[in-house]
Amino acid sequence: MKAKEFFTRVRKKVTAAYLTKVAVLSAVSFVLYMFAKFNLPFMFPSFLDVQFSELPAILAGFSLGPVAGALVIIIKCLIKFPFSSTAFVGEITDMVLGILYVVPASIVYQIKKTRKNAVLGLLAGTLVATFAAMILNRFVSVPFYVEFFFKGNFDVIVNMCAVLYKDMTRETFYWYYLFAAVLPFNLLRLGLVSAVTFLVYKRLSKILHWEIKPRKKKEEVREDTATEEAAEPEPKETNIEE
Repeated sequence: MKAKEFFTRVRKKVTAAYLTKVAVLSAVSFVLYMFAKFNLPFMFPSFLDVQFSELPAILAGFSLGPVAGALVIIIKCLIKFPFSSTAFVGEITDMVLGILYVVPASIVYQIKKTRKNAVLGLLAGTLVATFAAMILNRFVSVPFYVEFFFKGNFDVIVNMCAVLYKDMTRETFYWYYLFAAVLPFNLLRLGLVSAVTFLVYKRLSKILHWEIKPRKKKEEVREDTATEEAAEPEPKETNIEE
């Protein structure tokens, strides 16, 4: 594809309505990310928050395409940066996981927009993001938090999790944390997001596919009016006999 054709296609797709919907969904996603969250301390470590900020992103991905879904995730996390309490690592991790959830789900759904593909896409996104969460927690998030916040004292995070997992030790920490916390937590959280998406998407479909209709220029309106008047048949004369 030539560069000119590519930019022409992009220009046709990225309309005012497209940008408006991405902006609105990003704002909703940010509000959910900041305020609509809670933890389940009786099931998972207290620092794992259940939140539904991927919901607007997956709605954008289904209705506008995977790029729009990824944009909502990126914008949400960038707005959150000034309020970060994790030295940006939490936001960057959430950005990566959000994209890995939204993009595969959106791609599968865009191939053929059916209920079956919606379910398959949401399942694929959930599994990909959950697997990535385990990798990132093992090699990025936990090592960073231990060094940056706990000054290299690994026992601090072990003790935080040992409240739930009595047999946890330094040697078994990652085994318990990854398979008893990160794995089921992400399957549960993203499973809930997927379920809500499946239930509300069709109901919101008309709003999500709304487009701004371009106004006709005055000259075009005059031409249309003149054409309509010319097309109207002349009234037949009626002779009334006295």
